[in-house]
Amino acid sequence: MNPRTWAAIAAGRLAGASSRALRRGGGTAIAGAVAQNIDPALAGTLTRQLGHGCALVTGTNGKTTTARMLAQIAREAGLEPLANPSGSNLMRGVAAALLGETDVLGNIQAAANRIGIFEVDEAVLPQATRELQPRAIIFTNLFRDQLDRYGEADAIVALWQRALRDLPENSTLVLNADDPAIASLGDPAGASLDDPSGASLGDSSARRALTYGIEDTSVATNELEHASDYRFCLSCGEELAYSANFYGHIGHWRCPGCDRARRTPDVRATAVELATGEMPTGEPPAERATAVGIATPEGEMRIELPLAGLYNVENAVAAAAGAVALGLPLDAIERALRSIQPAFGRQERFQIDGREVVILLGKNPTGLNQVLRTITANSGGLHLLFFLNDGIADGRDISWIWDSDYELIAERAQSVVVSGTRVDELALRLKYADLAVEPQVAAGTAAALDAAIAQTPPGETLYIVPTYTAMLEVRELLAKRGKRRPFWEER
Repeated sequence: MNPRTWAAIAAGRLAGASSRALRRGGGTAIAGAVAQNIDPALAGTLTRQLGHGCALVTGTNGKTTTARMLAQIAREAGLEPLANPSGSNLMRGVAAALLGETDVLGNIQAAANRIGIFEVDEAVLPQATRELQPRAIIFTNLFRDQLDRYGEADAIVALWQRALRDLPENSTLVLNADDPAIASLGDPAGASLDDPSGASLGDSSARRALTYGIEDTSVATNELEHASDYRFCLSCGEELAYSANFYGHIGHWRCPGCDRARRTPDVRATAVELATGEMPTGEPPAERATAVGIATPEGEMRIELPLAGLYNVENAVAAAAGAVALGLPLDAIERALRSIQPAFGRQERFQIDGREVVILLGKNPTGLNQVLRTITANSGGLHLLFFLNDGIADGRDISWIWDSDYELIAERAQSVVVSGTRVDELALRLKYADLAVEPQVAAGTAAALDAAIAQTPPGETLYIVPTYTAMLEVRELLAKRGKRRPFWEER
Protein backbone atom coordinates (compact mmCIF):
# COMPACT_ATOMS: atom_id res chain seq x y z
CA MET A 1 0.00 0.00 0.00
CA ASN A 2 1.11 3.57 -0.58
CA PRO A 3 1.92 5.92 2.31
CA ARG A 4 -1.36 7.77 1.87
CA THR A 5 -3.38 4.61 2.42
CA TRP A 6 -1.32 3.67 5.47
CA ALA A 7 -1.82 7.15 6.90
CA ALA A 8 -5.59 6.87 6.32
CA ILE A 9 -5.73 3.50 8.06
CA ALA A 10 -3.73 4.72 11.05
CA ALA A 11 -5.80 7.89 11.43
CA GLY A 12 -9.08 6.05 11.04
CA ARG A 13 -8.17 3.38 13.57
CA LEU A 14 -7.11 6.05 16.04
CA ALA A 15 -10.34 8.01 15.54
CA GLY A 16 -12.45 4.90 16.11
CA ALA A 17 -10.51 3.88 19.22
CA SER A 18 -10.77 7.40 20.62
CA SER A 19 -14.53 7.48 20.06
CA ARG A 20 -14.97 4.23 21.96
CA ALA A 21 -12.56 5.23 24.76
CA LEU A 22 -14.36 8.54 25.27
CA ARG A 23 -17.75 6.76 25.16
CA ARG A 24 -18.87 8.93 22.23
CA GLY A 25 -20.02 5.92 20.22
CA GLY A 26 -18.66 2.82 18.58
CA GLY A 27 -16.57 4.55 15.95
CA THR A 28 -18.86 3.07 13.28
CA ALA A 29 -18.80 6.27 11.23
CA ILE A 30 -16.04 8.59 12.43
CA ALA A 31 -13.27 6.06 11.76
CA GLY A 32 -14.31 5.81 8.14
CA ALA A 33 -14.92 9.54 7.77
CA VAL A 34 -11.43 10.42 9.02
CA ALA A 35 -9.77 7.74 6.89
CA GLN A 36 -11.65 8.69 3.72
CA ASN A 37 -10.68 12.33 4.13
CA ILE A 38 -7.09 11.19 3.74
CA ASP A 39 -7.65 8.46 1.15
CA PRO A 40 -11.06 8.62 -0.60
CA ALA A 41 -10.40 5.28 -2.34
CA LEU A 42 -9.73 3.41 0.91
CA ALA A 43 -12.93 1.30 0.99
CA GLY A 44 -12.33 -0.05 -2.50
CA THR A 45 -8.65 -0.73 -1.78
CA LEU A 46 -9.47 -2.78 1.32
CA THR A 47 -12.43 -4.60 -0.27
CA ARG A 48 -10.18 -5.91 -3.03
CA GLN A 49 -8.35 -7.95 -0.38
CA LEU A 50 -11.47 -10.03 0.31
CA GLY A 51 -11.06 -13.49 -1.14
CA HIS A 52 -14.77 -13.85 -1.95
CA GLY A 53 -15.50 -10.28 -2.97
CA CYS A 54 -18.58 -8.49 -1.64
CA ALA A 55 -22.31 -8.11 -1.98
CA LEU A 56 -24.41 -5.00 -1.35
CA VAL A 57 -27.91 -4.79 0.13
CA THR A 58 -29.96 -1.66 -0.52
CA GLY A 59 -33.57 -0.47 -0.49
CA THR A 60 -35.93 1.51 1.69
CA ASN A 61 -36.92 -1.09 4.28
CA GLY A 62 -35.30 -4.35 5.35
CA LYS A 63 -31.65 -3.58 4.52
CA THR A 64 -30.26 -4.25 7.99
CA THR A 65 -32.21 -7.46 8.56
CA THR A 66 -31.58 -8.84 5.06
CA ALA A 67 -27.85 -8.09 5.30
CA ARG A 68 -27.74 -9.74 8.73
CA MET A 69 -29.45 -12.84 7.32
CA LEU A 70 -27.11 -13.01 4.34
CA ALA A 71 -24.04 -12.63 6.57
CA GLN A 72 -25.29 -15.48 8.75
CA ILE A 73 -25.81 -17.65 5.67
CA ALA A 74 -22.22 -16.94 4.60
CA ARG A 75 -21.02 -17.86 8.09
CA GLU A 76 -22.94 -21.15 7.98
CA ALA A 77 -21.33 -21.83 4.59
CA GLY A 78 -17.89 -21.69 6.19
CA LEU A 79 -16.97 -18.15 5.15
CA GLU A 80 -16.14 -15.30 7.48
CA PRO A 81 -18.38 -12.32 6.60
CA LEU A 82 -17.14 -8.79 7.00
CA ALA A 83 -20.17 -6.55 7.47
CA ASN A 84 -21.42 -3.24 8.85
CA PRO A 85 -24.01 -4.67 11.28
CA SER A 86 -24.43 -1.39 13.15
CA GLY A 87 -26.44 -0.01 10.22
CA SER A 88 -23.87 2.72 9.47
CA ASN A 89 -24.56 2.45 5.75
CA LEU A 90 -22.88 5.44 4.12
CA MET A 91 -19.45 4.90 2.58
CA ARG A 92 -17.81 6.05 5.79
CA GLY A 93 -19.65 3.24 7.61
CA VAL A 94 -18.41 0.67 5.10
CA ALA A 95 -14.89 2.03 5.41
CA ALA A 96 -15.11 1.89 9.22
CA ALA A 97 -16.26 -1.74 9.09
CA LEU A 98 -13.28 -2.63 6.91
CA LEU A 99 -10.88 -0.71 9.16
CA GLY A 100 -12.14 -2.66 12.14
CA GLU A 101 -10.79 -5.84 10.57
CA THR A 102 -7.36 -4.58 9.51
CA ASP A 103 -4.02 -4.70 11.27
CA VAL A 104 -1.68 -1.74 11.57
CA LEU A 105 -0.22 -2.52 8.15
CA GLY A 106 -3.65 -2.45 6.50
CA ASN A 107 -4.00 -6.20 6.01
CA ILE A 108 -7.49 -7.65 6.55
CA GLN A 109 -7.41 -10.60 8.90
CA ALA A 110 -7.94 -14.00 7.21
CA ALA A 111 -8.75 -12.15 3.98
CA ALA A 112 -8.77 -15.27 1.78
CA ASN A 113 -11.87 -16.60 3.56
CA ARG A 114 -13.69 -13.28 3.88
CA ILE A 115 -16.74 -12.01 2.03
CA GLY A 116 -18.08 -8.49 2.39
CA ILE A 117 -21.82 -8.13 3.11
CA PHE A 118 -22.51 -4.40 3.18
CA GLU A 119 -25.79 -2.62 3.76
CA VAL A 120 -25.69 0.62 1.77
CA ASP A 121 -27.93 3.66 1.75
CA GLU A 122 -30.13 4.09 -1.32
CA ALA A 123 -28.45 7.33 -2.41
CA VAL A 124 -24.96 5.90 -1.81
CA LEU A 125 -25.39 2.95 -4.18
CA PRO A 126 -23.74 4.61 -7.22
CA GLN A 127 -20.58 5.39 -5.25
CA ALA A 128 -20.59 1.99 -3.52
CA THR A 129 -21.00 0.16 -6.82
CA ARG A 130 -18.22 2.13 -8.47
CA GLU A 131 -15.74 1.70 -5.61
CA LEU A 132 -16.55 -1.78 -4.29
CA GLN A 133 -17.37 -3.62 -7.56
CA PRO A 134 -19.80 -6.06 -5.90
CA ARG A 135 -20.51 -9.59 -7.05
CA ALA A 136 -24.22 -9.04 -6.34
CA ILE A 137 -26.60 -6.27 -5.32
CA ILE A 138 -29.74 -7.25 -3.42
CA PHE A 139 -32.56 -4.71 -3.82
CA THR A 140 -35.25 -5.01 -1.13
CA ASN A 141 -38.00 -2.49 -1.96
CA LEU A 142 -38.57 1.18 -2.70
CA PHE A 143 -40.96 3.40 -0.73
CA ARG A 144 -41.23 7.05 0.18
CA ASP A 145 -38.65 7.82 2.85
CA GLN A 146 -36.84 10.99 3.91
CA LEU A 147 -38.47 13.08 1.19
CA ASP A 148 -36.37 16.11 2.16
CA ARG A 149 -33.23 14.14 1.28
CA TYR A 150 -34.22 11.77 -1.50
CA GLY A 151 -37.17 13.49 -3.13
CA GLU A 152 -39.81 11.23 -4.62
CA ALA A 153 -39.02 7.57 -5.06
CA ASP A 154 -38.84 7.98 -8.86
CA ALA A 155 -35.59 9.89 -8.35
CA ILE A 156 -34.09 6.88 -6.58
CA VAL A 157 -35.07 4.56 -9.46
CA ALA A 158 -33.27 6.84 -11.92
CA LEU A 159 -30.26 7.03 -9.59
CA TRP A 160 -30.07 3.24 -9.34
CA GLN A 161 -30.34 2.86 -13.10
CA ARG A 162 -27.32 5.12 -13.52
CA ALA A 163 -25.45 3.16 -10.83
CA LEU A 164 -25.78 -0.04 -12.87
CA ARG A 165 -23.42 1.41 -15.49
CA ASP A 166 -20.53 0.77 -13.10
CA LEU A 167 -21.56 -2.75 -12.10
CA PRO A 168 -19.14 -5.47 -13.24
CA GLU A 169 -20.51 -7.58 -16.09
CA ASN A 170 -20.26 -10.75 -14.01
CA SER A 171 -22.35 -9.27 -11.20
CA THR A 172 -25.88 -10.36 -10.41
CA LEU A 173 -28.87 -8.14 -9.75
CA VAL A 174 -31.11 -9.67 -7.08
CA LEU A 175 -34.52 -8.07 -7.60
CA ASN A 176 -37.83 -8.11 -5.75
CA ALA A 177 -40.35 -9.27 -8.35
CA ASP A 178 -43.21 -8.13 -6.11
CA ASP A 179 -42.11 -4.48 -6.29
CA PRO A 180 -42.76 -3.00 -9.76
CA ALA A 181 -40.12 -0.31 -9.22
CA ILE A 182 -37.43 -2.83 -8.26
CA ALA A 183 -38.47 -5.26 -11.00
CA SER A 184 -37.97 -2.50 -13.57
CA LEU A 185 -34.22 -2.55 -12.89
CA GLY A 186 -33.99 -5.88 -14.70
CA ASP A 187 -36.09 -4.68 -17.62
CA PRO A 188 -34.35 -2.80 -20.47
CA ALA A 189 -37.54 -0.74 -20.76
CA GLY A 190 -36.92 0.43 -17.22
CA ALA A 191 -34.27 2.79 -18.57
CA SER A 192 -37.01 5.02 -19.97
CA LEU A 193 -37.08 7.11 -16.80
CA ASP A 194 -33.47 8.12 -17.35
CA ASP A 195 -32.96 7.75 -21.08
CA PRO A 196 -35.78 6.84 -23.50
CA SER A 197 -33.26 5.10 -25.75
CA GLY A 198 -32.39 2.61 -23.05
CA ALA A 199 -28.73 3.46 -23.48
CA SER A 200 -28.38 4.60 -19.91
CA LEU A 201 -28.10 1.02 -18.72
CA GLY A 202 -25.20 0.27 -21.02
CA ASP A 203 -24.77 -3.50 -21.11
CA SER A 204 -26.57 -4.04 -17.79
CA SER A 205 -29.77 -5.23 -19.46
CA ALA A 206 -27.83 -8.37 -20.44
CA ARG A 207 -26.44 -8.86 -16.97
CA ARG A 208 -27.76 -11.76 -14.91
CA ALA A 209 -30.82 -10.94 -12.82
CA LEU A 210 -32.18 -13.26 -10.14
CA THR A 211 -35.68 -12.49 -8.86
CA TYR A 212 -37.43 -13.29 -5.61
CA GLY A 213 -40.89 -12.80 -4.12
CA ILE A 214 -43.81 -14.19 -2.17
CA GLU A 215 -45.80 -16.75 -4.13
CA ASP A 216 -48.35 -17.67 -1.45
CA THR A 217 -51.36 -15.37 -1.97
CA SER A 218 -53.18 -16.64 1.13
CA VAL A 219 -51.33 -13.97 3.14
CA ALA A 220 -52.34 -11.20 0.72
CA THR A 221 -55.30 -8.88 0.39
CA ASN A 222 -57.15 -7.71 -2.69
CA GLU A 223 -56.88 -4.01 -1.91
CA LEU A 224 -53.93 -1.64 -2.09
CA GLU A 225 -53.03 0.32 1.02
CA HIS A 226 -53.64 4.03 0.65
CA ALA A 227 -49.90 4.55 1.30
CA SER A 228 -48.90 2.71 -1.88
CA ASP A 229 -46.16 4.54 -3.78
CA TYR A 230 -46.15 2.88 -7.20
CA ARG A 231 -49.68 2.70 -8.54
CA PHE A 232 -48.75 3.40 -12.16
CA CYS A 233 -46.69 1.59 -14.77
CA LEU A 234 -43.18 2.98 -15.18
CA SER A 235 -43.29 2.27 -18.92
CA CYS A 236 -46.69 3.48 -20.13
CA GLY A 237 -48.24 5.30 -17.17
CA GLU A 238 -51.31 3.06 -16.91
CA GLU A 239 -52.58 2.28 -13.42
CA LEU A 240 -51.35 -1.13 -12.30
CA ALA A 241 -53.79 -3.93 -11.50
CA TYR A 242 -53.15 -6.29 -8.59
CA SER A 243 -54.40 -9.84 -8.17
CA ALA A 244 -52.84 -9.93 -4.69
CA ASN A 245 -51.36 -7.23 -2.48
CA PHE A 246 -49.06 -7.94 0.46
CA TYR A 247 -48.33 -4.41 1.72
CA GLY A 248 -47.76 -1.00 0.15
CA HIS A 249 -47.41 -1.58 -3.58
CA ILE A 250 -45.78 -4.99 -3.01
CA GLY A 251 -47.75 -7.81 -4.60
CA HIS A 252 -48.72 -9.63 -7.79
CA TRP A 253 -49.07 -6.80 -10.29
CA ARG A 254 -49.58 -6.31 -14.00
CA CYS A 255 -50.08 -3.40 -16.35
CA PRO A 256 -53.32 -3.46 -18.40
CA GLY A 257 -51.80 -1.01 -20.88
CA CYS A 258 -48.62 -2.87 -21.88
CA ASP A 259 -47.02 -6.27 -21.39
CA ARG A 260 -45.18 -5.49 -18.15
CA ALA A 261 -46.17 -7.81 -15.31
CA ARG A 262 -44.78 -9.59 -12.31
CA ARG A 263 -43.13 -12.81 -13.41
CA THR A 264 -42.80 -15.96 -11.32
CA PRO A 265 -39.70 -15.37 -9.19
CA ASP A 266 -36.64 -17.60 -9.25
CA VAL A 267 -36.63 -17.77 -5.43
CA ARG A 268 -40.11 -17.95 -3.91
CA ALA A 269 -41.74 -17.93 -0.50
CA THR A 270 -44.44 -20.62 -0.44
CA ALA A 271 -46.92 -21.90 2.16
CA VAL A 272 -46.47 -18.98 4.55
CA GLU A 273 -47.89 -19.30 8.08
CA LEU A 274 -47.44 -16.01 9.89
CA ALA A 275 -46.55 -15.90 13.56
CA THR A 276 -48.74 -13.76 15.76
CA GLY A 277 -47.34 -10.62 17.28
CA GLU A 278 -47.92 -12.16 20.71
CA MET A 279 -44.62 -13.64 21.83
CA PRO A 280 -44.73 -14.30 25.58
CA THR A 281 -41.65 -13.96 27.75
CA GLY A 282 -39.70 -17.20 28.01
CA GLU A 283 -41.21 -18.86 24.96
CA PRO A 284 -38.66 -20.73 22.84
CA PRO A 285 -38.00 -19.46 19.29
CA ALA A 286 -40.06 -22.26 17.73
CA GLU A 287 -43.16 -20.92 19.48
CA ARG A 288 -42.57 -17.50 17.95
CA ALA A 289 -41.73 -18.67 14.45
CA THR A 290 -43.17 -17.84 11.06
CA ALA A 291 -43.34 -21.01 8.97
CA VAL A 292 -42.36 -20.56 5.34
CA GLY A 293 -41.33 -22.71 2.42
CA ILE A 294 -38.59 -21.35 0.16
CA ALA A 295 -38.23 -22.69 -3.38
CA THR A 296 -35.00 -22.03 -5.30
CA PRO A 297 -33.58 -23.26 -8.62
CA GLU A 298 -31.36 -25.60 -6.57
CA GLY A 299 -34.12 -27.07 -4.41
CA GLU A 300 -36.68 -26.34 -1.71
CA MET A 301 -36.67 -26.05 2.06
CA ARG A 302 -39.13 -25.52 4.88
CA ILE A 303 -38.04 -23.31 7.77
CA GLU A 304 -39.34 -21.87 11.01
CA LEU A 305 -38.27 -18.22 10.84
CA PRO A 306 -37.97 -16.82 14.39
CA LEU A 307 -39.26 -13.38 13.34
CA ALA A 308 -42.81 -12.07 12.98
CA GLY A 309 -44.34 -10.12 10.12
CA LEU A 310 -44.82 -10.64 6.40
CA TYR A 311 -42.07 -8.12 5.73
CA ASN A 312 -39.61 -10.49 7.42
CA VAL A 313 -40.72 -13.27 5.10
CA GLU A 314 -39.74 -10.98 2.22
CA ASN A 315 -36.43 -10.20 3.95
CA ALA A 316 -35.73 -13.91 4.35
CA VAL A 317 -36.44 -14.76 0.74
CA ALA A 318 -34.32 -11.77 -0.35
CA ALA A 319 -31.41 -13.11 1.70
CA ALA A 320 -31.95 -16.60 0.28
CA ALA A 321 -31.89 -15.19 -3.25
CA GLY A 322 -28.71 -13.27 -2.45
CA ALA A 323 -27.14 -16.49 -1.20
CA VAL A 324 -28.13 -18.32 -4.39
CA ALA A 325 -26.58 -15.51 -6.43
CA LEU A 326 -23.35 -15.90 -4.46
CA GLY A 327 -23.32 -19.67 -4.89
CA LEU A 328 -23.85 -20.48 -1.20
CA PRO A 329 -25.37 -23.92 -0.43
CA LEU A 330 -29.01 -24.54 0.50
CA ASP A 331 -28.20 -26.20 3.80
CA ALA A 332 -26.39 -23.03 4.90
CA ILE A 333 -29.47 -20.96 3.99
CA GLU A 334 -31.72 -23.25 5.98
CA ARG A 335 -29.52 -23.33 9.09
CA ALA A 336 -29.00 -19.57 9.07
CA LEU A 337 -32.65 -18.59 8.68
CA ARG A 338 -33.76 -21.06 11.36
CA SER A 339 -31.42 -19.47 13.89
CA ILE A 340 -31.38 -15.81 12.87
CA GLN A 341 -31.74 -13.27 15.66
CA PRO A 342 -33.26 -9.81 15.17
CA ALA A 343 -31.03 -6.94 14.12
CA PHE A 344 -30.74 -4.18 16.70
CA GLY A 345 -33.98 -2.24 17.01
CA ARG A 346 -35.89 -4.61 14.69
CA GLN A 347 -38.00 -6.87 16.93
CA GLU A 348 -35.15 -6.86 19.43
CA ARG A 349 -36.26 -7.96 22.91
CA PHE A 350 -35.19 -6.97 26.42
CA GLN A 351 -36.24 -8.15 29.86
CA ILE A 352 -36.73 -5.03 32.00
CA ASP A 353 -38.25 -5.02 35.50
CA GLY A 354 -40.35 -8.12 34.84
CA ARG A 355 -41.65 -6.87 31.49
CA GLU A 356 -40.67 -7.89 27.99
CA VAL A 357 -39.76 -4.80 25.96
CA VAL A 358 -39.72 -5.05 22.17
CA ILE A 359 -38.30 -2.38 19.82
CA LEU A 360 -39.76 -2.19 16.31
CA LEU A 361 -38.30 0.52 14.09
CA GLY A 362 -40.95 2.53 12.21
CA LYS A 363 -39.52 5.23 9.96
CA ASN A 364 -41.88 5.60 6.98
CA PRO A 365 -45.56 4.91 6.21
CA THR A 366 -45.20 1.42 4.75
CA GLY A 367 -42.72 0.22 7.34
CA LEU A 368 -44.73 1.60 10.24
CA ASN A 369 -47.95 0.10 8.90
CA GLN A 370 -46.32 -3.32 8.82
CA VAL A 371 -45.08 -2.86 12.38
CA LEU A 372 -48.58 -1.92 13.54
CA ARG A 373 -50.08 -4.94 11.78
CA THR A 374 -47.51 -7.22 13.39
CA ILE A 375 -48.23 -5.80 16.83
CA THR A 376 -52.00 -6.07 16.45
CA ALA A 377 -51.79 -9.71 15.30
CA ASN A 378 -51.81 -10.74 18.95
CA SER A 379 -54.77 -10.92 21.30
CA GLY A 380 -55.43 -8.62 24.22
CA GLY A 381 -54.52 -5.06 24.99
CA LEU A 382 -51.41 -3.19 23.91
CA HIS A 383 -48.93 -1.11 25.86
CA LEU A 384 -47.12 1.26 23.53
CA LEU A 385 -44.35 3.85 23.44
CA PHE A 386 -44.00 5.94 20.28
CA PHE A 387 -41.13 8.26 19.40
CA LEU A 388 -41.07 10.75 16.52
CA ASN A 389 -37.78 12.50 15.80
CA ASP A 390 -36.84 14.69 12.83
CA GLY A 391 -33.06 14.38 12.85
CA ILE A 392 -31.05 14.23 9.64
CA ALA A 393 -31.09 10.42 9.75
CA ASP A 394 -34.88 10.41 10.28
CA GLY A 395 -35.81 12.97 7.64
CA ARG A 396 -36.94 16.48 8.47
CA ASP A 397 -40.33 16.00 6.83
CA ILE A 398 -42.63 14.16 9.26
CA SER A 399 -45.83 14.55 7.23
CA TRP A 400 -45.66 10.81 6.55
CA ILE A 401 -47.29 10.07 9.90
CA TRP A 402 -50.64 11.06 8.33
CA ASP A 403 -50.29 8.18 5.86
CA SER A 404 -49.65 5.71 8.68
CA ASP A 405 -52.54 3.62 9.99
CA TYR A 406 -52.43 4.35 13.72
CA GLU A 407 -56.15 3.58 13.70
CA LEU A 408 -55.16 -0.10 13.76
CA ILE A 409 -54.31 0.22 17.46
CA ALA A 410 -57.23 2.50 18.40
CA GLU A 411 -59.40 -0.04 20.24
CA ARG A 412 -56.56 -2.19 21.53
CA ALA A 413 -54.36 0.40 23.22
CA GLN A 414 -54.36 0.13 27.00
CA SER A 415 -51.51 2.57 27.60
CA VAL A 416 -49.71 4.91 25.21
CA VAL A 417 -46.74 7.20 25.85
CA VAL A 418 -45.42 9.55 23.14
CA SER A 419 -42.12 11.40 22.98
CA GLY A 420 -39.49 12.75 20.60
CA THR A 421 -38.48 16.04 19.06
CA ARG A 422 -41.82 16.23 17.18
CA VAL A 423 -43.96 14.87 19.98
CA ASP A 424 -46.67 17.52 19.54
CA GLU A 425 -47.34 16.48 15.93
CA LEU A 426 -47.38 12.83 16.95
CA ALA A 427 -49.81 13.50 19.79
CA LEU A 428 -52.07 15.36 17.35
CA ARG A 429 -51.98 12.48 14.88
CA LEU A 430 -52.93 10.02 17.63
CA LYS A 431 -55.77 12.29 18.70
CA TYR A 432 -57.24 11.92 15.20
CA ALA A 433 -56.73 8.15 15.44
CA ASP A 434 -59.28 8.24 18.31
CA LEU A 435 -57.42 5.92 20.66
CA ALA A 436 -59.24 4.20 23.49
CA VAL A 437 -56.87 5.86 25.97
CA GLU A 438 -55.35 9.33 26.23
CA PRO A 439 -51.66 9.29 25.25
CA GLN A 440 -49.23 10.54 27.88
CA VAL A 441 -46.73 13.07 26.54
CA ALA A 442 -43.21 12.69 27.98
CA ALA A 443 -40.21 14.96 27.46
CA GLY A 444 -36.94 13.08 27.01
CA THR A 445 -36.14 9.50 26.06
CA ALA A 446 -35.37 8.27 29.58
CA ALA A 447 -38.51 9.83 31.09
CA ALA A 448 -40.67 8.38 28.31
CA LEU A 449 -39.20 4.90 28.82
CA ASP A 450 -39.76 5.06 32.56
CA ALA A 451 -43.35 6.22 32.11
CA ALA A 452 -44.13 3.48 29.57
CA ILE A 453 -42.62 0.73 31.74
CA ALA A 454 -44.57 1.99 34.75
CA GLN A 455 -47.83 1.75 32.76
CA THR A 456 -47.06 -1.79 31.57
CA PRO A 457 -48.08 -4.43 34.15
CA PRO A 458 -45.40 -6.96 35.16
CA GLY A 459 -45.44 -10.02 32.92
CA GLU A 460 -46.79 -8.10 29.92
CA THR A 461 -45.11 -6.67 26.83
CA LEU A 462 -44.23 -3.06 26.06
CA TYR A 463 -43.86 -2.29 22.36
CA ILE A 464 -41.56 0.62 21.53
CA VAL A 465 -41.98 2.08 18.03
CA PRO A 466 -39.33 4.75 17.37
CA THR A 467 -37.90 6.53 14.35
CA TYR A 468 -34.22 5.89 13.67
CA THR A 469 -32.41 8.36 15.92
CA ALA A 470 -34.84 7.71 18.76
CA MET A 471 -34.25 3.99 18.32
CA LEU A 472 -30.53 4.48 18.89
CA GLU A 473 -31.21 6.46 22.07
CA VAL A 474 -33.78 4.13 23.60
CA ARG A 475 -31.83 1.03 22.58
CA GLU A 476 -28.79 2.35 24.46
CA LEU A 477 -30.90 2.88 27.60
CA LEU A 478 -32.39 -0.61 27.35
CA ALA A 479 -28.99 -2.19 26.74
CA LYS A 480 -27.66 -0.63 29.95
CA ARG A 481 -30.67 -1.67 31.99
CA GLY A 482 -30.75 -5.14 30.47
CA LYS A 483 -26.95 -5.53 30.71
CA ARG A 484 -26.53 -5.98 26.98
CA ARG A 485 -23.67 -4.90 24.74
CA PRO A 486 -23.80 -1.66 22.73
CA PHE A 487 -25.30 -2.20 19.27
CA TRP A 488 -21.97 -1.59 17.51
CA GLU A 489 -20.52 -4.64 19.26
CA GLU A 490 -23.34 -6.96 18.12
CA ARG A 491 -22.43 -9.56 15.51
